[in-house]
Amino acid sequence: MATPFLSSEEYDERAHQLYNEGQYDEALDVLREGLALYPNAVELHIGVGYAYHAREEYAWARRSFEEALVLDPEHEDALAGLGETLLKFGQQAQALKSFRHTLELGYEDDIELMLQIGRALFREGLIEESRNYFEIAARQTPDSAEAVSCIGYAQHRSGDDEAAIATLRKALKIDEDHTEARIYLGNIYYDRGDYEAALYHLDRSDPDDHWDELGIWRLIELKKMVYRLRDNDPELKPWEERLAELAGEPDDIDEMLAEIEARAAENAEKDARGQLELFGVLLSGLAKEKRAEQPHCITIDEAHQFEGTWEEILQKLSESRGGNGGTIKDFMVNEARRGYSLTGCTIPTEDAESFIRGSADAGLLRIVR
Repeated sequence: MATPFLSSEEYDERAHQLYNEGQYDEALDVLREGLALYPNAVELHIGVGYAYHAREEYAWARRSFEEALVLDPEHEDALAGLGETLLKFGQQAQALKSFRHTLELGYEDDIELMLQIGRALFREGLIEESRNYFEIAARQTPDSAEAVSCIGYAQHRSGDDEAAIATLRKALKIDEDHTEARIYLGNIYYDRGDYEAALYHLDRSDPDDHWDELGIWRLIELKKMVYRLRDNDPELKPWEERLAELAGEPDDIDEMLAEIEARAAENAEKDARGQLELFGVLLSGLAKEKRAEQPHCITIDEAHQFEGTWEEILQKLSESRGGNGGTIKDFMVNEARRGYSLTGCTIPTEDAESFIRGSADAGLLRIVR
């Protein structure tokens, strides 16, 4: 029921609070109620646009931003919101025009607006364009760790790691508690193989600072490797709990896919047993030849090289990562999950050879022979 005693600004404030809490449906209800009383309130139309955008209903978002601009053609938030929505439709030229209009209107000193536009461009892969807005924000407030770090993110995405590292270190000098920059820097060091520096930065973050799984997987791996922690070490528990939170509960589709995968694996196992029965003699001969071959050898880096049968290498690999507390199967499953989060490659876990070859295909190790 409408409450005519509230002003349009009060409706906007209530909706803004709900939006910040992620309650987009409730925010829309408040905004619609306000618009029923104040149909020409520009801020309410803009709020509706951002709520629809957050719900990924981009056509409705675009309509709301355009309605706001009919009422006020020079409203900076409406121009930015329309630009973000146009990017979702692939209309980059129109989006860039909308963003540029905010500069023409003199909003360069609106740091939050510049960062918002820069992030929208960054998310859509327009890295150089995003960097322009980040640099505008940094020029306006050179002591803003957030603005400086955003430039570092763009430099990294452009392939200039050296510049990105220098920029992110500069941001951390401004604010050593800027964990987003620290986590990003830790991941860059990890990708470069500088695991000591990666551990230094990632280990100075808390589990709640992470909003994706990659940094946590890497930190757990580094802690196991450097500190020789076992899988069940209490120090790893809060990080594993955060991983579970980020993964969330499986939905119906996830459960259906898991069931299909399980059935496929069962059928493959039956087929394999049939093949073994048909070609048992041949496999036995091949096994003898295999035992006569030289031992296999893999390398992970200069300090880690393992030789032996596939099974022996897998055992040594597990022991090097503190995996003595669980089974080899558990180790393969955990490492395959970690490998998928790092590379997006599915690593088989049915046997040692498949696991090692799959890890090599994913770029996590190298098979020498």
